[in-house]
Amino acid sequence: MTDSLAKRILVAVLGWAVALLLFFPIFWMVLTSFKSETDAITARLFFQPTLASYGEVFARADYLAFAFNSIAISLGGTVLALALAIPAAYSMAFHPTPRTRGTLLWMLSTKMLPPVGVLVPIYLLFRTTGLLDTRSGLIGIYALMNLPIVVWMLFTFYKEVPHEILEAGRMDGATTWGEVYHLLMPLTLPGVASTGLLSLILCWNEAFWSLNLTSSHAAPLTAFIASFSSPEGLFFAKLSAASTMAVAPILIFGWFSQKQLVQGLTFGAVK
Repeated sequence: MTDSLAKRILVAVLGWAVALLLFFPIFWMVLTSFKSETDAITARLFFQPTLASYGEVFARADYLAFAFNSIAISLGGTVLALALAIPAAYSMAFHPTPRTRGTLLWMLSTKMLPPVGVLVPIYLLFRTTGLLDTRSGLIGIYALMNLPIVVWMLFTFYKEVPHEILEAGRMDGATTWGEVYHLLMPLTLPGVASTGLLSLILCWNEAFWSLNLTSSHAAPLTAFIASFSSPEGLFFAKLSAASTMAVAPILIFGWFSQKQLVQGLTFGAVK
């Protein structure tokens, strides 16, 4: 066996090991959702499958209402983040100033701030403006939460576009909007799409703000999961069933869009 073949086998084995390690919690969650509460507590591997937990989850909460809130808030937050980030990234990439790099670093540094550190002022602001337990409030906070990452990603993609292409457009009379819409967007569409997909996933999985800024009307699926943790204790089978129902849509979506996501994230990496 040659060294190169042994190295490829080792890389493949390590890759499968990491993949299985990451997949196991999801597998165990789905498996537990088909158990009775007794089997779930004892962590039995072999058991009699049952749909009782799913039936109780549907009977206890309006899953479709929570799912609609998640879809509306995630899509709204993603669209708003892109609407704000595209002109910002365009300006920083093609019209930089001496403070551009510092501004980008400052934006990224805001992601290092624990959300709980600004919970009180955000809560008071939402209460004063009537945004508590509203979809529009969560859309705004989700968009601002992901804005630094979205701007950074778009800035990276835009920097890969030769400035000469936009200069040629200006010589042909293109306006700023024409440059962005007719030249920049088609050239960076894979990158913009992958940025939107990543923002959508982050919005869907966000739990901190949804649990603290909603109660019933605008609560997404993250709040739906939390509702199955009661003072009487943790009901693992029901909690697993609720979690499976909450993550299934984004897992299926991510599975079908993984090719576009990878292509977009690697856009411009190889010339």
